Amino acid sequence: MKTIKIKYFTDIEPIEKISKGDWIDLRAAKDVELEAGEHTLIPLGVGMILPEGYEAHIVPRSSTFKKYSVIQANHMGIIDNSYSGEEDEWKFSAYAVEHTFIKKNDRICQFRIMKKQPEISFEEVEHLNEKSRGGFGSTGTN
Repeated sequence: MKTIKIKYFTDIEPIEKISKGDWIDLRAAKDVELEAGEHTLIPLGVGMILPEGYEAHIVPRSSTFKKYSVIQANHMGIIDNSYSGEEDEWKFSAYAVEHTFIKKNDRICQFRIMKKQPEISFEEVEHLNEKSRGGFGSTGTN
């Protein structure tokens, strides 16, 4: 079992691992009101030190757009252990498509930890595999 050290920056409901699914919900740490076309970084009220060799991936919950009319502006937030200082509070980059109000403690996004990419190097070659798949977007016709 991996251990994550967590700091709460404000009084929010504690993070809990849910019994179903692999993702862990994160909550808004304050009330946020946005008009259509506005963007903000919503504080999530937590900072963490992840296990060595892991990073966190933050994405919206499946109901986030339906409930709050926001999309995640950077499509996926990635947090590694270099973002684990005393003031490194996690945030959710939200873009509103219509007027919305998010209340403190609303579950607006989720995260999971993943192993970091190993160190890699690139080797330039003249040819790739002999057989091509057929071009970009070629895995099916439907």
